[in-house]
Amino acid sequence: MTRESSMSCKRSPYEFFKKYFLEGQTLEETTQEKKASIPTHLTFDEVLLIKYRKFIAFLIPFVVAQTVWWLTAFKFHFFSLYPSHWHMPVTMILGATVAGMTSEGGGAVAFPVMTFVLHIDPTTARDFSLMIQSIAMSLSLFVVIFMQIQIEWRAIVLATVGAVPGVISGFTVFDPLFSGPQKKMMFVSCWCAFAISLWILNRQKKRTTYAKIPEFSLWKAVVLVATGFVGGVLNSMAGSGVDICTFSVITLLFRISEKTATPTTVVLMGINSVIAMYWRAVMMGDIAQLAWDYLKVTIPVSVTFAPLGSFLGSHFHRLVLAVFIYVLEAAALVGFLFTGPSLGLLVAGSLIIVGGFVFFSFLSSWGERLMESIEKGKEASISKQPKL
Repeated sequence: MTRESSMSCKRSPYEFFKKYFLEGQTLEETTQEKKASIPTHLTFDEVLLIKYRKFIAFLIPFVVAQTVWWLTAFKFHFFSLYPSHWHMPVTMILGATVAGMTSEGGGAVAFPVMTFVLHIDPTTARDFSLMIQSIAMSLSLFVVIFMQIQIEWRAIVLATVGAVPGVISGFTVFDPLFSGPQKKMMFVSCWCAFAISLWILNRQKKRTTYAKIPEFSLWKAVVLVATGFVGGVLNSMAGSGVDICTFSVITLLFRISEKTATPTTVVLMGINSVIAMYWRAVMMGDIAQLAWDYLKVTIPVSVTFAPLGSFLGSHFHRLVLAVFIYVLEAAALVGFLFTGPSLGLLVAGSLIIVGGFVFFSFLSSWGERLMESIEKGKEASISKQPKL
């Protein structure tokens, strides 16, 4: 290859930016068709909804949530809390953006910051994570649905069926069994294992992916329900889990594209955060006042950056979203190590990470075999069709 041809193969800074940060949204088929060709007979409001739907999707939740919060803040004097609680709104600038943009909830940022940096009790950190996600990710849910971004509803419904009993049993049975340091260790270890699963996924160049779960069957439904249950238990300990567990299964095992899996988990976490918060606040009723105070001062930030994250994330390349997750999990691991955990916790955490690597590698291998079987079946059916 000559020097000139080698230079021509290199991407310009603009081409690089366009590829990774302006890849474009993956929309429902009907929406793509409407957007591709807007008929001249449509009214102004119909054209507006088709052509500028994504901007309207961001503005509606932003205006509604900000209006409600400012009226409430003036009524109950929330502003007096900022001098002593300012660090959490600052933290949630990143946390809310991550929640809307990736397959991780805002708790993936809030929980480690509150427990590792601010030394807040993990139960309070968990409750705050669920509370802020129930608001911010519900708005992100609206953005995803209003923009008609491609999602897998069967994964959402079935994982939620498993997550509801999972989170309830987690609150009442599993969570009290573990101490604060153990919960921190489990959070870091499980999420590092998830980052490894994403790395495994992205090692497979130009792999075949699907917008929906192919050849859906009973055993796949059972897997999704079981995944939801495990994720619900993790939700009860760290404020997030069902989103990450579901993302791992549908991408590694069922070969769903990350462009579909990410908004799917955003909707899933929005629904399940509301359910978990209701159970904690109403049925159990023992949320610490500190968590409520943090919620009061953080809402205006979260309701802005979570929908913004969904909007931005729908345009980014999947590898950009993956890098965000790698950095977050590396930061959480470093934060955990700086707390000076005991040797027992380090060993247990290492075993969880190694076990997670083995498990996710197995899922990836199984998913590869399933995909090959599906593609062979398609080829066989095509070959059997009569030639014209």
